[in-house]
Amino acid sequence: MRSFFLLIVFSVLFVGGCFPISQKAETTLNTAESVEQIRANAEQGDAAAQFNLGVMYYIGRGVPQDYSQAATWYHKAAEQGHAKAQTNIGVMYENGQGVPQGYSQAVDWYRKAAEQGSTDAQFNLGVMYDEGRGVQQDYNQAAAWYRKAAEQGDAAAQFNLGVMYYEGRVDPQDYNQAAVWYRKAAEQGHAKAQFNLGVMYDEGQGVQQDYNQAVALYRKAAEQGHAKAQFNLGVMYRKGQGVPQDYAQAYMWVNLAAAKGLENAVKTRDNLVKKLTPSQIEEGQRLAREWISTHTKAQATQ
Repeated sequence: MRSFFLLIVFSVLFVGGCFPISQKAETTLNTAESVEQIRANAEQGDAAAQFNLGVMYYIGRGVPQDYSQAATWYHKAAEQGHAKAQTNIGVMYENGQGVPQGYSQAVDWYRKAAEQGSTDAQFNLGVMYDEGRGVQQDYNQAAAWYRKAAEQGDAAAQFNLGVMYYEGRVDPQDYNQAAVWYRKAAEQGHAKAQFNLGVMYDEGQGVQQDYNQAVALYRKAAEQGHAKAQFNLGVMYRKGQGVPQDYAQAYMWVNLAAAKGLENAVKTRDNLVKKLTPSQIEEGQRLAREWISTHTKAQATQ
């Protein structure tokens, strides 16, 4: 660990920190037909139309939002073997949307879709085994389902599998495998994977220690607003590891992390102020303001 700053270690969160909480569901309509055409086809038993009508009720597109109606139409399509509908009705059972909450029912539907190769269902089923919701907690089963989705290129599953290897949730603990799966997710722009892989390069875990690589990965996650990556990037600038030492840049990144409420960043920023000149602080603040302005505008245009 660092002597000046505390390196952030891996935390286990869902959809947000290590494992996502919100389940994956398909909410993209696969048709340009009118509501009337979709409804007519759905009432004639067309599974794809039933699925699309479920999506429309779920998101309130062309019809009033109605979870009960969404669940009804997802059910009809799911019972015909429509994998996306099976996944979505599983999500609704897990969340208790339009149907009574039922983890075991969610697992049953996820499994049906997962066995058809649905990456979303495979991921969701992995989460259920990981958390012991609707099934007995089983890390090996969780890893197996994450792996199926990960091998199809699902970044969230790749990240979760990396966490399992890193934390030893699968036997044996394997930093090399953790780095492999983090890298796959990181290359797809997954900020938490970029951050975690950056920590591994920073600490020399599963990869050869390389501050340049750590900085590059921290920066990618930091540019996406990842507070811990912003903090660690500030660490690197303060220490001059992987980048030329630059106190203004250090202050900028630590300040951005502190603004998100990261406790270590707040303490570090306050300590850093005591070591910097007024001009360095002013420059760091200016850089932070520019970063916020640029990224706020970019988000507004997305």
